[in-house]
Amino acid sequence: MAHCVVPEAEEILDKEYKVLDKGFVRLVDYLGGDARIVQAARVSYGEGTTTYRKDAALIEYLLRNRHTSPFEQVILTFHAKMPIFVARQWIRHRTARLNEVSGRYSVMNDDFFVPDPGSIALQSTDNKQGRNPDPVDPATAEQVRIAMADAQRRAYDEYTALLETGIARELARVNLPLALYTEWYWQIDLHNLFHFLELRLDPHAQAEIREYAKVMLEIARAVCPVATRAFEDHIAGGTAFSRAEFEALRALVAERTDDDVRSAAESAGLTGRAAERLAQKLATGRRL
Repeated sequence: MAHCVVPEAEEILDKEYKVLDKGFVRLVDYLGGDARIVQAARVSYGEGTTTYRKDAALIEYLLRNRHTSPFEQVILTFHAKMPIFVARQWIRHRTARLNEVSGRYSVMNDDFFVPDPGSIALQSTDNKQGRNPDPVDPATAEQVRIAMADAQRRAYDEYTALLETGIARELARVNLPLALYTEWYWQIDLHNLFHFLELRLDPHAQAEIREYAKVMLEIARAVCPVATRAFEDHIAGGTAFSRAEFEALRALVAERTDDDVRSAAESAGLTGRAAERLAQKLATGRRL
């Protein structure tokens, strides 16, 4: 395959996107773009044998029908700095390759995450792993921020005191809190990046990791604008129904006339083949 250079991606290489109070994400390298996806799917064709419109339609078809291997031909390498509690959620996505800074070899920097007042909230009463959508009052938020910063300062002072006595770095670090910032290089193919973004852009994901996902979506859009738009249309912006939910949906649609369904499709921007696919999905429940 020919080397694939994406001008928009070249422009943002090594650009630092700020995230949270002290974090960032940078694209340090990439392999391929939308053209690479098309090349991989059309292995018997040379580059430039189809139009942009046909290439875009092919990419959308591949993603819509979950033909994932061509998307695995595109690889992005990120340099990211995040609090350890974000990293521990992030690393659950085991389809990437990473190299993280080590507290065994390096003295950790005095960088800790303190949430902004608007993100400090009480525990949710209906979500065991989340917080209420409404923040606490400003006075309480400031008390929480001060308490967190004081605890972080004490922990780091104790860490440096242990290092000064000659205690091994791998031992001195063990009491450092989850708010400490870490860094890593994280390399992943586009298919698995989309899976990461699908989960971490979801409103149920923790707010702090969503901020990183938003930036990485922006970077993916620079590298593969057509594929990313298809991802936003069919995955991030879509939803799935259980069998019972779909039967209920089909019953609702059955009460509408064909003109009602056609009008609803047109109001959503669905025309031609896209409108036909909607009608067939409602009739069969299958991806098309």
